[in-house]
Amino acid sequence: MTYNNKAKLKTLYVKQILEEETDADHGLSMRQIIERLEQFDIKAERKSVYRDIEVLREFGCDIRSYQRNPVEYALIRRQFKLPELMLMVDAVQSSKALTARQSNALVTNIKLLASDPERALLERRIHVPGRIKTKADCVFGNVDVIHDAMRLRRKVEFAYYRRSVDGERYATRDGRPHVVTPVGIAYVDGFYYLTAWDDDHENMVEYRLDRMGAARVSDSQASRNAEIDHHAYDEDKYERFGRFGGEEVTARLEVRADKVEIVLDRFGDGVELTKVDDVTAKAFVKVRKSEQFFGWIAGMGNTVKIAGPKSLAGEYKNYLEMLLNG
Repeated sequence: MTYNNKAKLKTLYVKQILEEETDADHGLSMRQIIERLEQFDIKAERKSVYRDIEVLREFGCDIRSYQRNPVEYALIRRQFKLPELMLMVDAVQSSKALTARQSNALVTNIKLLASDPERALLERRIHVPGRIKTKADCVFGNVDVIHDAMRLRRKVEFAYYRRSVDGERYATRDGRPHVVTPVGIAYVDGFYYLTAWDDDHENMVEYRLDRMGAARVSDSQASRNAEIDHHAYDEDKYERFGRFGGEEVTARLEVRADKVEIVLDRFGDGVELTKVDDVTAKAFVKVRKSEQFFGWIAGMGNTVKIAGPKSLAGEYKNYLEMLLNG
């Protein structure tokens, strides 16, 4: 770009400099702004930079001057405040759905929304136990394909993989693609799941997107029926353990005092909690009955017990006996 063309863009360069280097706590003096412009091969006088700042203010940029020695200028209002950017960085770094490479790339882009001094504060490192290092980057490509299929009212087809006893991946259905009508995508416990209608089995099925390969929009039109039209994800009703469904039941739990917070964390606002005595509470929770729910109860030892209904306590007893008897 020639010098003359750069000079015509001087106002935008001033905006860029203030965006990158200033915030509510850090400003630049007029001399510093002129020095930064010189780094872009733009020579400027104070009066012209003053005019640039006024133009940017009229445009809506919240540029403030601070009576320091010397006077400093700073761009205050941004798209996102620092605490909001920190929250985004934490959310990205904590997501198991992202590979480490994807997480780092997204955090880098988030940092571009902050000033240089703020970027140092966004150097956050959150340990994510269980992040799947080998997960293919195709997960988000699969999300795009599925949404395209839903928008076009087409089926989606893909290979689906599972692990054998030796830990190796193998394609299900001898490698023949699954062809289903996509209904929705859910994000649960760090994984993306596709809910779809399977014409062959005439029911809803679920697939984990990180196990899908070579996803593409099918040439076949999507199926239509009442179950697809009225499908809705359970919201704040019955707690699932993983993506395992089961009969809906309201369980009465006997909870030791030091485990009350764990129960509240697991079931959220849906818990009806009452005090029994100084060391015990009674909790009513709505769950989808499954072996995974029984496994969670078993993992709590004697600190959380199923007190009712009687039928549920009986099934839990049978589950434990099954484990003992192999």
